[in-house]
Amino acid sequence: MTKDELILAQKEFLFPSVFHYFQEPLVLTHAKDQYVWDADGNQFLDFFGGIVTVSVGHCNSKVNAAVHAQVHKLQHVSTVFATEPQVQLAKKIASITPQGALTKSFFTNSGTEANETAILAARCYTGATDIVALRHAYHGRSAMAMTLTAQSTWRLGQMQAGIVHAHNAYCYRCPFHLEYPSCEMACATDMEEVIRTTTSGRIAGLIAEPIQGVGGFIVPPKEYFPIVTDIVKKYGGIFIADEVQTAWGRTGEKWFGIEHWGVTPDIITSAKGLGNGMPIGLTVAKPEVADALKGVTISTFGGNPITTTAARAVLEYIEEENLRTNTQVVGAYMRDKLLELKDKHPIIGDVRGMGLLLAIELVEDRKTKVPAAKTTVAVMQACRNNRVLLGKGGLYGNVLRMSPPMNISKSDVDQFTAALDLSLTEATA
Repeated sequence: MTKDELILAQKEFLFPSVFHYFQEPLVLTHAKDQYVWDADGNQFLDFFGGIVTVSVGHCNSKVNAAVHAQVHKLQHVSTVFATEPQVQLAKKIASITPQGALTKSFFTNSGTEANETAILAARCYTGATDIVALRHAYHGRSAMAMTLTAQSTWRLGQMQAGIVHAHNAYCYRCPFHLEYPSCEMACATDMEEVIRTTTSGRIAGLIAEPIQGVGGFIVPPKEYFPIVTDIVKKYGGIFIADEVQTAWGRTGEKWFGIEHWGVTPDIITSAKGLGNGMPIGLTVAKPEVADALKGVTISTFGGNPITTTAARAVLEYIEEENLRTNTQVVGAYMRDKLLELKDKHPIIGDVRGMGLLLAIELVEDRKTKVPAAKTTVAVMQACRNNRVLLGKGGLYGNVLRMSPPMNISKSDVDQFTAALDLSLTEATA
């Protein structure tokens, strides 16, 4: 099919809700490492990585070799049979969870399914039903996950009962109009009033992203999670860390994002970067929480031999290439480059993130912080024209998100930030 035929066929045969960042969809045909190519043969430096999914580079040779070998050995038998790839992956994950405390895994196909499983486990373990999520959160596209999500754009259809939303720690746009650290963490201590006024007073748990992804890579202060998790436990709940975007070294040095806050969750969910593009979801829990899920369950494609083989190869590659350290070092370098762009471009109101999970928030005026949503779209188009790709997010659609493969180098950052600098200039001229 030609590019035009493909675009027309997509409009005819796919749900219209499948959206694109650009008015003219970008048709990609192949990729390798940090680069992708479109149908016209143009090469792009990919600094979004399939929405924080390509963790070790497109078409990684080691991962692909492991997948190819497994394809010729055992492709699919479902979870009603035991397989070595699934058990070996679960064993590896148990060895690297925070404090080694989460040791039992359930595999699915996506972050959405992982979060569904986590909510079910929390309710079974506690005997309570109320769940607290955070404002600006994103947790997936099922009915339950969209109810957990706190952005109107991503909430479709009828919402489910039993979900309330507490304040997140969005320091750049503090909901209490305070400044850190003199704020005394009002957003965190408010958790108690949320529980006492919007729930039965006994909750099943809190689900939260260590760094809010679709929300615009919002990073809370170091005190936030210790405070809110203590409050949640006071009211009978457990803590679910949604690490769909933050796990596997993405935040630098640590395997899991929540480790930077010194908090050990009861459940961790993940997906995306674990498979480097292969469809896998993970719910890993403390034994007592996992054991509370009584009865029988199944995931037809969860724990598939091919996807679990790929995931184990991804984790091995991250270790062998020391990518957690590379993410820390190159991420710090990139953050400095983005801060230099902030000094140059008044439209950049905030630079934030951790490791290679970075964002800039664009505003019309730094004092009023009016979101520059239209300009954000123009910057993304200019970046496309200048052959670099990045993502967009935030409640107001004014945050540019960057999550390149974790094995990029400082020279890749130089190439990217030079193109971003030019794109910002062109879009604001």
